[in-house]
Amino acid sequence: MAEDHEDQRVEYLRRQREKMRAELEQKRGTATTKAATTANKAIGRQTSSRQRNDFVIKEESVENKLKLSTIGLVKLEEFQRIKGELEEERQRAAAKTLAVHNGTIQKNKKPKRTTVAGQKSILSFDEDDEVVLVKKARKNPTVDTSFLPDKDREEEEARLREELRRKWLCDQESVKKEPITVTYSYWDGSGHRKQARCVKGDTIAQFLEKCKAQVPELRASSVDSLVYVKEDLIIPHHYTFYDFIINKARGKSGPLFSFDVHDDVRLTQDVRIEKDDSHAGKVCERSWYERNKHIFPANRWEIFDPEKNYGSYTIRDSRKPKFK
Repeated sequence: MAEDHEDQRVEYLRRQREKMRAELEQKRGTATTKAATTANKAIGRQTSSRQRNDFVIKEESVENKLKLSTIGLVKLEEFQRIKGELEEERQRAAAKTLAVHNGTIQKNKKPKRTTVAGQKSILSFDEDDEVVLVKKARKNPTVDTSFLPDKDREEEEARLREELRRKWLCDQESVKKEPITVTYSYWDGSGHRKQARCVKGDTIAQFLEKCKAQVPELRASSVDSLVYVKEDLIIPHHYTFYDFIINKARGKSGPLFSFDVHDDVRLTQDVRIEKDDSHAGKVCERSWYERNKHIFPANRWEIFDPEKNYGSYTIRDSRKPKFK
């Protein structure tokens, strides 16, 4: 019984294999018929559309070749090889078609015409592009161009200005070191004339320090408690003699830049004409000035203002009436 059962099972499996083989053969036949029909339709389309682009025709023929070459069951490796060969063939055909097309365009393209500027224009309906050649203007070498901006020239001028500035500053430092003799009077209501050796770069405070060493009455006083009056102007302590000399400054009764002394600052012929002769500066204590600033000559004194023009000077007491 067991052997009969085994024989029946084997017979059943054999019939199943034959049935599957028959179905496979039938499917192959159907696929072949469809491929042939598709190929015939493609050939018909190519015949009816001969006016199409060569590249499109080549592309359709490659697809048809791929379909015709893969009818039935084909291994994956074989299918990929056939597809790669057909794709390479399509690319070569497309490149060849593009080269031919570009060559045709270059042959049909007309060269551009050139027109020289100044030539009399002629009426034309030609649509070709025209290139106008403009004559280049030549430069006149004799024309003065110094007013035009020039980077090299500007840099040279800036360098020269900087060099001159440094030279001028060096010269001024030399001037500040030059010695001068300053004549002054210690003023306590009457004058006590003395002289002090200074340099032009000394400040008024440094000058008053030297005055303290020469006047016994001032040795106990500080520099801040002293006042220096020159040509009826109270000079602040931070100014230097160099400041008045270089600016040719003038005061109410004479020049501030001259420190030598003459007996009179007026010409004997005309008292209205000013001379460069100056008065001796006055050195006094601030306390004395505060007590006597309401009487002559302290009532004429005022603090020096570099922006003010003091004009013509006088040496009379402004409180006295004028004679007619």
